[in-house]
Amino acid sequence: MFKLIREDWQTYQRDPWRQGLWVMVVYRFGNWRYTVRPAILRKPLSFVYKLLKVTSQILTGIDLPCETRIGRRLRIDHFGGVIISGDTIIGDDVILRHGVTLGLRHEGQSGAPVLGDRVEVGAGAKILGAIKIGDDAKIGANAVVLKDVPCGAVAVGVPARIMYAVKRDEHV
Repeated sequence: MFKLIREDWQTYQRDPWRQGLWVMVVYRFGNWRYTVRPAILRKPLSFVYKLLKVTSQILTGIDLPCETRIGRRLRIDHFGGVIISGDTIIGDDVILRHGVTLGLRHEGQSGAPVLGDRVEVGAGAKILGAIKIGDDAKIGANAVVLKDVPCGAVAVGVPARIMYAVKRDEHV
């Protein structure tokens, strides 16, 4: 747990005032408490986690349940409005901006998004349902993504359309 928190500290540029860091610390604690085997010790830790989670939600406007599977170096760039379903899977080096929702498409329907590595999600974007966002994909601001996005693609609009980024020659 402490190794991952140290990595999160570096991801947030060693700035204790970044709300995303607070949420990540609570998330790491929530996952760590599952490793405590004696139930008599785990129960008070679970109570502390629930208090910390609600407090961090109120203070940051970010809902990141400990059931969500996230990779390393997740960065939640801005304050507020970030909602992540507990079934969501997030890869390494992902960036989420404010107002992002990663969740179920319909109430009572299972299946949440899977985000690959190095995905960037713009402000206000909604990624809904059992879909996969490929590695190095970019989701535009306010996009509503309801279908898979291939690796390296850009998704923009409502509903999102898939575009491909044109790589420019750096030697020109």
